[in-house]
Amino acid sequence: MSSTPLAERMRPKMLDELIGQEQLSGTGSILRTAIDNGKIPSMILWGPPGVGKTTIANIIANTLQQTFFQLSAISAGVKDIREAIDTAKKLSGAILFIDEIHRFNKGQQDALLGAVEKGIITLIGATTENPSFEVNSALLSRCQVYILKALNDYDLVKLMQHALASDEILQKKKIELKETEALIRISGGDGRKLLNLLEIVTENMKGNIINDKEVMEIAQQRIALYDKSGEQHYDIISAFIKSMRGSDPNAAVYWLARMIEGGEDVKFIARRMLIFASEDIGNANANALLLANNTFQAVNIIGNPESRIILSQCAIYLASSAKSNASYMAINDAIEAVRSKGDLPVPLHLRNAPTRLMKQMNYGKDYQYAHNFDNNFIDQQFLPEELNEKAFYQPQKNAREEEIRKFLKDRWKDKYGY
Repeated sequence: MSSTPLAERMRPKMLDELIGQEQLSGTGSILRTAIDNGKIPSMILWGPPGVGKTTIANIIANTLQQTFFQLSAISAGVKDIREAIDTAKKLSGAILFIDEIHRFNKGQQDALLGAVEKGIITLIGATTENPSFEVNSALLSRCQVYILKALNDYDLVKLMQHALASDEILQKKKIELKETEALIRISGGDGRKLLNLLEIVTENMKGNIINDKEVMEIAQQRIALYDKSGEQHYDIISAFIKSMRGSDPNAAVYWLARMIEGGEDVKFIARRMLIFASEDIGNANANALLLANNTFQAVNIIGNPESRIILSQCAIYLASSAKSNASYMAINDAIEAVRSKGDLPVPLHLRNAPTRLMKQMNYGKDYQYAHNFDNNFIDQQFLPEELNEKAFYQPQKNAREEEIRKFLKDRWKDKYGY
């Protein structure tokens, strides 16, 4: 039995062997064209876990036959970066692949700038986080960003079928893939985790036919309780969010502890609480967003292990706060109106009129300046005609939003149904 995991044994060596990511690997795509021309830009590969970021980096190195250095931002530092750059100078260029580049701090990312700009190294960074937020703008401006999509069910089944048919170990077992739902669900769309789970199942199954029931039994016995790149990652963050939404601070802090003990990135946790503060609390308690934002800033400065205290304070506050998803529902409703109604014209009185011609066309005519009236308000139309009296925002029944409802009703009377 090989000691090399199945996912590593099945790693494609050529772009034609890659399953999924046709937008990058297909004929005429930007990345394939660059590889075929033998010259690639420095790049950031952004996508969820197990969709091919490391594989694409290896394919590029193999195809172009360039020296390839691989670092993980979890364990590497500025010293490792400089050593790779010094070696690349002697070799007249090399590819430097940095996995989880979003974990590098500003100083570590800055150490790459000169070498990338001078072409000493071709940087390939892989990240599961939005590079606009996690990669320095100076470094990001020197890189092409390629977005990798989550593998769909068709891709995942194809991946398993290919492994069963072509892996030198599995093909001897003549295994029939009868049911796939459990394998796909447990892997959470992560191709690497899927293949390694498939290997565990094939090593522990009783017969040679894979079915969902046996997969679940084997998985419960063999799979670790927390995998920050797999299903448990998504299940536990889901439980955390739902516990805060359900106003249970005890459950929220428990699931927070599970993530912290599992090695979850504290910035990821803080970012999710920041979203939650607006999506699930909103104007029912506007201070929630302020506290969540301060929490996000604080954990970026403090780091582990002290960040756990700040995260706990925020999670308990959010769970114990009044709730409203009115702002979330309002923007979703408004976006749906934009998509269904198209680009409705701005009413003439609301249009800007910087030129004489525009004034002659009645741009801005009859606009009423609210501050010239009592209570800084005058009843006038702000929505396009087709959406007049459409209330996207519906205040919910909590103390703060009841105040907002009264404010709006005093001004708009019955127009929006407040």
